[in-house]
Amino acid sequence: MSELETLEKDLIKAIKNTNDLGALEEIRVGAIGKKGSISALMSGLGKMEPEQRKTFGQAVNKVKQAVTENLETRKAELERAALNKRLETEREDVTLPMRENPVNQGRIHPISQVWEEITEIFADLGFKMAEGPHIETDENNFTKLNIPAEHPARQEHDTFYFAEKQDGSRRVLRTHTSPVQIRTMESEKPPLRIIAPGRVFRSDSDQTHTPMFHQIEGLVIDQETHMGHLKWVLEEFCKTFFEVDEVIMRFRASHFPFTEPSAEVDIGYSKVGEEVRFGGDENWMEILGCGMVHPNVLRNVGLDPEIYQGFAFGIGIDRLATLKYGMPDLRSFFASDLRWLKHYGFNVLNVPTIQGGL
Repeated sequence: MSELETLEKDLIKAIKNTNDLGALEEIRVGAIGKKGSISALMSGLGKMEPEQRKTFGQAVNKVKQAVTENLETRKAELERAALNKRLETEREDVTLPMRENPVNQGRIHPISQVWEEITEIFADLGFKMAEGPHIETDENNFTKLNIPAEHPARQEHDTFYFAEKQDGSRRVLRTHTSPVQIRTMESEKPPLRIIAPGRVFRSDSDQTHTPMFHQIEGLVIDQETHMGHLKWVLEEFCKTFFEVDEVIMRFRASHFPFTEPSAEVDIGYSKVGEEVRFGGDENWMEILGCGMVHPNVLRNVGLDPEIYQGFAFGIGIDRLATLKYGMPDLRSFFASDLRWLKHYGFNVLNVPTIQGGL
């Protein structure tokens, strides 16, 4: 028996006798690996005569092919045996909860969810969305909104100002989304019916205030509109947002430079234990401010207050989120705590719709 035949017989015998995948891999490496016995024979072909090289090369390839086929066959047998053993011995408890996939593990932040809920409601009421920049001119943020130069809101302890420009003007981080109303009234002709959601910035931070928060403001400008229309819009919004059949609201006289008359809106609620239920009138909670657009604001954007009038309202998105979903501290909204987000966040597929429910 030649040396090649002996090598082939020994390798195939070793392959068939092994019962371990690790040992089988060692045989493979020792036979056809880079430094294996068969590979060593192939490396000596270069020193042979052409005819001898051809004959010997064919013989070595035949042995290599036979060994490779036996390795693959034995590997399949051992893997199948290992799988059968696992199937016989391992058991799954189907009563255990499913492992969440990435879609179920992800969470929508409550601010984003409430933002979508509010815009969905007002879209159903016929409002379109308008947007504006976070960095505003002093004129759009204050002057055109009829806010006088001595007003406390203009002070640096309330407002974030940028460095003074060469002409003496200073840009600001907008303190409300009302500048979007100014930009819309200057760029579009009445009738107007818009909402303006977005981030706003004020120099304030405690349990109920944060330096950056979110507002949504509404504006209606037409030749015939009045406080009755405003009251109906807000009632429909509150009923839909809090998902109750009826709400009891009261308007308290207030003062905002950009509206006249102005009002703070309270919504009635009752407490059952620690739970707040909207719809009763045992207690009152302030939720937003509103009023009829001041004639000076209309003049500042080139509209004749003798022809046009309208109403506006402003709602704190963060505040509505805390009221509806029971989050006690606004600062937690921006703490980047995944435990908090997992508890209060929403499933990514939970898209709010009027028909499907908010």
